[in-house]
Amino acid sequence: MTRLRTLANRQQPDPISLSVKCLPVDEDPYSVAIARQVAQWFETAGIDTTVQPMTAEELYRQTLVNHEFDVFVGQYPSHTIQPDALYSLLHSRFSVEAGWQNPFGYTNLTVDDLLAEQRRTSGKRRAEAVAEIQRHLVRECPFVVVGFPDVIRAASNERFTGWRSMAGLSPLHLLSLDRSDLSVTTLRATTPDVRPTTNLNPLVAPFRRSGSITELIYDSLARRYRGDLHPWAAAEFEWTAESPPVVRATLREDQTWHDGEALTADDVAFTYALLADTSLGSFDEPVPPLRFRGRASLVEEATALDDRTVEIEFGECTPEVATRALTVPLLAEHVWEDRAARADVSGLNLGSATTEALVASAVPPVGSGPLEFESAAGRQSLTLSRFEDHFLERPDQTRLPGPIASGVPFDEFELRFVGSDASAVDLVANGDADFTSVGVGPDLVRTIGKQQHLTLAVDQTDSFYFLGFNARRTPLSNPRFRHLLSRLLDRKTVTESIFDGYVTPAVSPLAGTDWLPSDLAWDEDHPVTSFLGSGGSVNKLRVREAFRDAGYRYDEQDRLLRV
Repeated sequence: MTRLRTLANRQQPDPISLSVKCLPVDEDPYSVAIARQVAQWFETAGIDTTVQPMTAEELYRQTLVNHEFDVFVGQYPSHTIQPDALYSLLHSRFSVEAGWQNPFGYTNLTVDDLLAEQRRTSGKRRAEAVAEIQRHLVRECPFVVVGFPDVIRAASNERFTGWRSMAGLSPLHLLSLDRSDLSVTTLRATTPDVRPTTNLNPLVAPFRRSGSITELIYDSLARRYRGDLHPWAAAEFEWTAESPPVVRATLREDQTWHDGEALTADDVAFTYALLADTSLGSFDEPVPPLRFRGRASLVEEATALDDRTVEIEFGECTPEVATRALTVPLLAEHVWEDRAARADVSGLNLGSATTEALVASAVPPVGSGPLEFESAAGRQSLTLSRFEDHFLERPDQTRLPGPIASGVPFDEFELRFVGSDASAVDLVANGDADFTSVGVGPDLVRTIGKQQHLTLAVDQTDSFYFLGFNARRTPLSNPRFRHLLSRLLDRKTVTESIFDGYVTPAVSPLAGTDWLPSDLAWDEDHPVTSFLGSGGSVNKLRVREAFRDAGYRYDEQDRLLRV
């Protein structure tokens, strides 16, 4: 009898347990609040769930690089999201790579085909492909969109004005500010993120929230401003073929890197070669970067025709899609060529080998953008200064929109680390800073609004919050299980109790765009994975019935068991 009882115990499946990783409250109050609420819902469903807050560097190292997670709360690092961004987020070719390209390990051959189709088609055919990709996404749930938050910032009017007319969250909005006092030379910002004070490598995902600082240091051939793509480091583009696309980019005259070296077409060609393989072919297998992988994958080859002209040949895509590749940061060949060498770093799982390009701090950075590195006090502050040789200092030659065509309206930009949202707002209110560069919590809206000399700047962002699932691990490898987890999320409760209304609930990353099909529009609840409960409370009976219908069962202690 004892032997039979032992055998039965061995055959009993283990209870399911999950960990939810997130940022700590002092770095992102929304992230940890979402994680704790989700954990509570999972627990009610019989899933043992722990919440693990950790620093941004550690969170993104564990999730994006090493893939050591079950579930994590993240915020997609984008100022504007386009359909082709889904290519790198979901395509199975990236499922084993590190970085923001498919960190969920999601694989679906049908979706792969649709992702390829949306690259090479246009009009109605592309719209249908993009719509079907989104339908797969919300059914199979490699990640679950929570919503698009409003970014709440405090800005002082005493030294600079123009905060309300800022163009969303693009770093270019800083160029549209006006000085209230012409004697003011420094724009001072606060941040709860220490990473920009220690690492300015634009290719390293664990150190980049959205790339706003590095976008001011590193130029690209083209830039998006208020939804439109404008020539930037390139003066003009000539499309010489459409299928597949080929473009010739002519650089603006007399551009230099921050160290005084000339910026040439050879640097542009080198940039695309490095983004395709940071080892530049010196390893047995390519070593891709942790960022910009999707955009770089559009390019087949880039060739310098002369000092100012580069020809870029693309793979199977339309010119509309190809333009995404024109927005990657330009990298100086004389600086980055040596970083193609092998690097050995503990704690990183980047495959068989990695390169210095993926581990270098790049401090001081050598870019060609409107701001150049001045100094940094690690984990305290970063100071950038106006690059006087930048083409924006020649406004008559830029042919850019008026608000950003007149150059940088300050001599220095100082970014100061603070430990909390409240401290950041206090610094601005007391005149020790000009604005909070990162959004603060909704509990500070009233504090900011009561100060007459402050502007309450509220911008909706395309950088959506999501709940990401590691499809490499069981039971999260089962799309039915992920689908049911999604039904444990009540976005209405999240909207009201966590964001205090300063968020737009959504189903897809493309919500709010013309690419969202009507059947995926938000209407009080998720149209596909509706909440298994009401009023923020999970209905235990409905949840247990749903999991049993999916082939799962519970033990005598109401714990959900592995299959």
